[in-house]
Amino acid sequence: MATTTLQGRRIAFLAADGVEEAEYVKPRQAVERAGATVELVSLKPGSIQSFNHLDHGKTYGVDVTVADADAGGYDALVLPGGVANPDFLRTDADAVRFVKAFFDAGKPVGVICHGPWTLIEADVVRGRRITSWPSLRTDLTNAGATWLDEPVVTDNGLVSSRKPADLPAFCTAIIEEFGASGRG
Repeated sequence: MATTTLQGRRIAFLAADGVEEAEYVKPRQAVERAGATVELVSLKPGSIQSFNHLDHGKTYGVDVTVADADAGGYDALVLPGGVANPDFLRTDADAVRFVKAFFDAGKPVGVICHGPWTLIEADVVRGRRITSWPSLRTDLTNAGATWLDEPVVTDNGLVSSRKPADLPAFCTAIIEEFGASGRG
């Protein structure tokens, strides 16, 4: 892995109950090892319940609610997957606003698995190349994206991956993209 440093970078992980545990934990560990400061942003204070596929995983403490979070205070955003997590996020106006603000500011975003559902709701995938869990292919193409079946796709600051098996490539790609981006 490259020696990219994220020292001094502040990265938001936006997740809710139902987040796929590995898709939250492994990217978080990767960016923290690269020197970033991470905050878990969610819909409500307290903690969120992760899942390992259909089984309950651990709970994780929320640092700030999305209603109180300011995208301007972060250098990058990660949207982990899981089925329920992005479904909750895409129906929350504050979460959609938060995600859109990163794109409006040209800040890098990493998204994996079902995470692109929230991107679709924020109307930020039109004209972009992206990958996801295969069941989102039609949703993404209907929203104007070009869907690719590849482990990682990077398109102008947006890094996307399909599934937990792609996490090593995803983690490497987000560190490279987050490290290469200018501070917003």
